[in-house]
Amino acid sequence: MNLRIPGPIPVPEDILEAMSTPMINHRGAEFKDMLFRTTEGLKSVFGTKDSVYILTGSGTGAMETAIVNTLSREDKVLSISIGTFGDRFGEIAKIYGADVVYLKCLPGTAVEANQIRDCLDKHPSIKAVLVTHNETSTGVANDLEEISKVVKKEYENKLLLVDGISSVASLPTYMDLWRCDVISTASQKGWMLPPGLAFVSFSDFAIESYKNSDMPKFYFDIGQYEKYFKMGQPPWTPAVSLMFALDLALEQILKEGIENVYSRHKEIGEFTRDQVRKIGFSILPEEKVASNTVTAVNVPDGYQAGELIAFMKNNYDIVLAAGQGELKEKIIRIGHMGKTTHDDIKPVIEGLSNFIS
Repeated sequence: MNLRIPGPIPVPEDILEAMSTPMINHRGAEFKDMLFRTTEGLKSVFGTKDSVYILTGSGTGAMETAIVNTLSREDKVLSISIGTFGDRFGEIAKIYGADVVYLKCLPGTAVEANQIRDCLDKHPSIKAVLVTHNETSTGVANDLEEISKVVKKEYENKLLLVDGISSVASLPTYMDLWRCDVISTASQKGWMLPPGLAFVSFSDFAIESYKNSDMPKFYFDIGQYEKYFKMGQPPWTPAVSLMFALDLALEQILKEGIENVYSRHKEIGEFTRDQVRKIGFSILPEEKVASNTVTAVNVPDGYQAGELIAFMKNNYDIVLAAGQGELKEKIIRIGHMGKTTHDDIKPVIEGLSNFIS
């Protein structure tokens, strides 16, 4: 099977094999060494010298961690959404009692700096800005560097909380340089791991906000993660098998070099979009905002995404993803995170070509 959805992604055999390593004491010296080693590796990938915490949980759990540890009930926040996962970020904040101002962009578009300025000028009491770096539901990547320039340089004392679930370890992400306050990500994307781990980095400014946060938290309380990290332990029982896999995946990523990882994703993203266009399909977003982790392809008139996806699975054993929400039957999504090659994409292009021929 050729799994070409935007997560979980195919996991290399050697990383799968690492998961079969016998269990160890998660409060012993061997785990302590691995925890410290993987945390330092994660900092390198995030581009930060600040705190990074490893959670056993999903990407949504990582997003919730960002919210409950930095905000208080009734804090006003700006939730920027360019798709389903941007909507989710704002909804988490709302459920916990934040006063959420929504900035929703049209499907297939990225947020523009002036849109953010307008919202921040209109609502000067906004404490935090929530944004998705890379939106897999629409195949769009926001310009996080430009967003940071607006939020962190033009306005004072505002938190920038980033859903980097499908961007970190795939797209250029420089937490310290871009002054992001929290970045959340998860293992089943560019990290080349199965689902089950989440990684969250907090700036010093975010830690100061944590000290004043009154939102309820227990499992996702970073104070507990920091307390136990100093002892070389997790606060709760971790996914030990996934930690072994993470250890190996980080070794490979750092050996390749993170800039080379970014270049590889850029090359396969451009290749996929070029090939899709050559056979007569169109891409949902404009090229300048198209994601290099997933390609959102418009379904031809007269067809629905479900038909195309079934055709690909039944005839080529290729698994594609449908759209979400209002785009459910209008687009299909081709994932190309991790170690995706031209040989992985070529059968997809062949199948799509035959579908409309």
